[in-house]
Amino acid sequence: MHGLIETILTELRGAWRFRRHALLAAWVVCLTGWLVVYAIPDHYEAYARVNVDTRTALRPLLEGIAVSQDVEAKLNLMKQQLLGRANLDKVASATGLDTGLVTAADRDAMLTGLSTRINIELEPPTVRDPRIPNTLYRISYSDSDRKKALTVVDLLLNSFVEDTMGASGTSSAQRFLREQIADYDRRLAEAEARLAEFKKKNFGMVPGEQGDSFARLTTESQTVKRIQGELDVAISRRAELQRQLHGETPYVAPAAGAGGIRPANAPPAPDTATRIAETQARLDDMLLRFTDRHPDVIAARETLERLRAQQEKEIAALRRGDPGAAAVTGASSNPVYQTIQLQLNQADVEIAALRVQLNDHRRNEAEMRRLVDTAPEVEAEYARLTRDYDVTRTQYNNLLERLERARVSGDAEQTGVVRFNVVDPPSVGFKPTFPNRPLLITAVLLLGLAVGAGVAYLLHMLKPVFASERTLGEVTGLPVLGVVPRMWVEKYREQMKQGLLRYAIASGSLLAVFFLVLLLQESGSHLVRRIL
Repeated sequence: MHGLIETILTELRGAWRFRRHALLAAWVVCLTGWLVVYAIPDHYEAYARVNVDTRTALRPLLEGIAVSQDVEAKLNLMKQQLLGRANLDKVASATGLDTGLVTAADRDAMLTGLSTRINIELEPPTVRDPRIPNTLYRISYSDSDRKKALTVVDLLLNSFVEDTMGASGTSSAQRFLREQIADYDRRLAEAEARLAEFKKKNFGMVPGEQGDSFARLTTESQTVKRIQGELDVAISRRAELQRQLHGETPYVAPAAGAGGIRPANAPPAPDTATRIAETQARLDDMLLRFTDRHPDVIAARETLERLRAQQEKEIAALRRGDPGAAAVTGASSNPVYQTIQLQLNQADVEIAALRVQLNDHRRNEAEMRRLVDTAPEVEAEYARLTRDYDVTRTQYNNLLERLERARVSGDAEQTGVVRFNVVDPPSVGFKPTFPNRPLLITAVLLLGLAVGAGVAYLLHMLKPVFASERTLGEVTGLPVLGVVPRMWVEKYREQMKQGLLRYAIASGSLLAVFFLVLLLQESGSHLVRRIL
């Protein structure tokens, strides 16, 4: 450690020989650096802060009925537009930044510098809550002219708010949707006309609710089989009814002895059964008063036998179904016969209806079998036309729905889905934000001192000397036998003191100039920039 310290001290003694050169280099570096610091133009930073509130009361009410807006993406897009050449060109023209520009290269350089000095970013929140989105934007711009910086920030803030409110694109979207709807309306009308014309041209072959031709042919075949089965059942039922009807008589003969004695002035008996009853009654009455050999009794018996023979003939006629004999004999209608006859008539009607239906369905089946080769082509063409029509109609309805949603979205934007709250209006401080001249002036002083020390050490390395006998022995490798000290006379000592005094004054003057430069930094910088 002792050797290291001695080495350092030896180097410092060697560099101290060039202290005047070091001080001169420090003066040159400091004066030059301070002039450069004074020449740097002042930059004033204007800024504004605006909060974009997307959590308005209207936003949840529009869920599902309006277009969902990605406000964050829209704001990012607006940031890019604000820094675009078109908007920067407007800002430069409004603030006079393009004054004096002649060539396109100069204008391009001006716009590039303008974009680099504009900063639009989200400001970090003071309280980090994941439930609260960070929507506080800071717009800042730095310029050597304080008023221009303030004007640029004001223009950017207005563009950011107004263009974001009007950058939804609902107007252009509605115009595009209306054009598409008109086009699809025309296409839908053409598709409907083609479909109607095709239905007229191929009436009866177009698939309906019953399905295509194969499905209808299958249905008709099944219907023919079903009706044929029902007809067979009806014919069998009619045959059975006819068999039962043949076993019954239409009329029922009157009971024997029915009737009674008619008055003398009564009209003739309407039928044989009544006459037999009356004749029998008279015969019984005469037998009470006369004998069997009485002529009236004999005549009555002959009449009774003749009437009974006539009645037997009429009953035989009734059994054969002669309706005229019923009135003569006084027979009543047979209810069983009438019931069977009624059922038989119903069976005949049912069979006739089933035969008509069967013939109709057989004709339909035959017609479908005849068209089985051409129907699939018609159905395929009909399916294609229907598909085109359905696609066009679906797209048309979707466009109408989207147009309505776009209208609601446009009205909602005018009402205020997004609210802008200007937290800090455009403002600029009276002190420049750049450069930090006290810091730069101090840094120049330290740089000058470092450069001076470096120059002294470099000269020491270029012109080395032996500062001690130990160094001489180490370098030459020879033993040092003795050292002859230098004897300073009074004259040289006085010169040495005066030299150190002048060096101290020169060094102190450098520090004094440093403090003076710090003190006069504002006025001095204005003077230097005016001279330049």
